[in-house]
Amino acid sequence: MTSRWDSFPGRPAIAGRRRRRPLALAATAATAAMLLPALLSAAACGGPAGASAGASDELTVMTWAPSGTGSADRPGMTALAEAIGRDVNLKGGLSGHRLHVITCNEHNTADGAKACAQQAVDAKAIAVLGSYSQWGDAFMPVLERAGIPLIGGYGLSQPEFSSPLSYPVDGGMPALIAGSGRQLVDAGCKAVSLIRPDTPAGDNLLGYLGNALRPAGIKLLDVKAPEQSSDYTPVVRKAIGKDEPGNCVTSALAAEPTSNLLDAYRRQNAKNTRIASVIGSVQQSVVDSTGGDSGPLAGAFVTGWYPPESAKTWDGLRAVVRSQATDGHSIDVSDPGVETTWVAYEVFRVVTEKLSAAGKPVSAKTIAALLDSGEGVDVGLTPPLNWGTTNMLPSTESPRLVNTWVTYQVVKGGRMTLQQPGFVDVRWVLTGARSPS
Repeated sequence: MTSRWDSFPGRPAIAGRRRRRPLALAATAATAAMLLPALLSAAACGGPAGASAGASDELTVMTWAPSGTGSADRPGMTALAEAIGRDVNLKGGLSGHRLHVITCNEHNTADGAKACAQQAVDAKAIAVLGSYSQWGDAFMPVLERAGIPLIGGYGLSQPEFSSPLSYPVDGGMPALIAGSGRQLVDAGCKAVSLIRPDTPAGDNLLGYLGNALRPAGIKLLDVKAPEQSSDYTPVVRKAIGKDEPGNCVTSALAAEPTSNLLDAYRRQNAKNTRIASVIGSVQQSVVDSTGGDSGPLAGAFVTGWYPPESAKTWDGLRAVVRSQATDGHSIDVSDPGVETTWVAYEVFRVVTEKLSAAGKPVSAKTIAALLDSGEGVDVGLTPPLNWGTTNMLPSTESPRLVNTWVTYQVVKGGRMTLQQPGFVDVRWVLTGARSPS
């Protein structure tokens, strides 16, 4: 059968092997049929995590994200999970099972993340899907003790790339910043300034970007920035420097701080400096809010995990977001957290269908076993995902980072569009290997 990915231009040939190296940070067009989970109240019920859902014919899953906390908020992720759940149940369930989706606000705190994970345990959830939290050290041990797999976490914390029960669907911030570096090399940059958070996580990004730029002999300037500020003028001035030809700036802040950063960048009226960023810092809604084609992001380079929001492969996601299943919630399809949640639920759908077709119960144990088996999962929005042993990144810190592919995008006519078809593999950058070119 032809996969949905086959319809995406420039699909790369993907070997059944992956390389690796330390990291630390950090669906498919779902062509109609059955989309996935189901919400219905925030109360918990369902079969035990390690048991079959057959007794109740209900599959309980959880999605969490912070809300009401400021720039870290990702309410669209939990809203989408609930909408997908309503939608799939209206269409008859998933492989004969009703889906019960529980959502949780982790409040952007370690205690909140741990509480959400415990709620998943108490609810006897068979998987945590999507979800956004930087507190992996708090939530992952709770899931591990209960044997509950995490599929498609956003990729903000090191445990998401090391825990044997974590199945990330993207390469997190390491892959993005490595890809941004290679995108800027291809663009002919002579010097690159990285504007990044003044945090340990930000410190790690510098190494990945350096690996990407070093083979081309490009000078790298580290520009530390506060995670929140109303005026990034001093930061921007340092990054722009003398505004010489070939000077490029890439940023790795959250979306709201990036908007403030871009306002300061616009006021500097740089003539020669080119700007770039990564998905999550820049998305279509940020392009729109900063003036579109007449704003500072006109012509900007953006590295992403997935095809741009305008791609037809997101038609299934758009259909759910536009349906009554959203219960009036506004969901930004261009939000990478929303997109990652969609991919995670699509992986869960495929796995559930595979298990059901094989006559096996759908449980936390059987889900993890199938994902660990080395059998690829292709949902059409990433290269086929494979968490088998031979596919691990050779890193003691981040072996689970198996998706080292990124997309190159550029802002044209006020829209984020593909700069080139297909995906680019930055595995060699992440492992510190020599450039293949």
